[in-house]
Amino acid sequence: MKATDKKIDTRHGRIRVSDTEGAGLPLLFLHGAGTCRKVFERQCRPHLLERTRIIALDLPGHGDSDDAEDPEIAYSLTGMIDTIDEVLVSLGVRQLAIFGWGLGGHLAIEMLGRSRLVEGLLLSGTPPVSRGLIGALRGFHPSVDLLFATKQHWSEREFKRFEQLCLGHSATPDIRNAIARADGQLRSIFSQSIIRGDGHDQRRTVLHAEVPVFLVNGADDPFIRRGYVAGFEDHARNRFVELIEGAGHAAFREKPEPFNGLLDRFIDKVLENRSDKTPRVAASRQAG
Repeated sequence: MKATDKKIDTRHGRIRVSDTEGAGLPLLFLHGAGTCRKVFERQCRPHLLERTRIIALDLPGHGDSDDAEDPEIAYSLTGMIDTIDEVLVSLGVRQLAIFGWGLGGHLAIEMLGRSRLVEGLLLSGTPPVSRGLIGALRGFHPSVDLLFATKQHWSEREFKRFEQLCLGHSATPDIRNAIARADGQLRSIFSQSIIRGDGHDQRRTVLHAEVPVFLVNGADDPFIRRGYVAGFEDHARNRFVELIEGAGHAAFREKPEPFNGLLDRFIDKVLENRSDKTPRVAASRQAG
């Protein structure tokens, strides 16, 4: 990916951003817990770059971004969204589409709940759950693996288990280094923030979305309940649920070809939805 790398100062520290710039549809990539912006390298193909301006950042406490000086605030759902908002303002980005994976998907849903400027969501490995522990358990499989994914400190065995569950055989040295580097405080603080119900009700936000929402998951994802996610499908409301066979939690890395085809479809839907709204906006202005 030909991109400009920069560091942007925010109230919660400096954030590393890769930005392809240009006039295409801004498409923000938000990575999962413990990884970094480089996890999306298999999505940055010429065809996508022709139509979009890809913005990929390292979340606070990840990759080349700073660890938080005040973790309890910066690593909460609200703190993370505030940081992303500051980055987008600095880049001059207003309307955008978002591809969020895992933790990044939960951030993407909250951004949609907060703003009418989000034009579409593609979620992977992210069941949109209701507030509270019961709501979370409806979307996720309760397991020891899910619990240690929220721990601040890992043993070597847990590190390897996390890598295998999240990335299958798709991890590269860069991604392994990112997992080892990540600030473990974020895992525990962010998970507590979701369970106590900070922010918008994510299930309700997705069900009432007026923009395209794609939920694309690996058929073998060990964390999410497939039946729960399937209930969001409603083509009349531009909600699409897709399964990628032979893939786990990181379907976009494990099976990039079918995933990228769905990413293209998502961009088509976002641009189509934008075109459908333009005549109505123009007519409203003329009437005024």
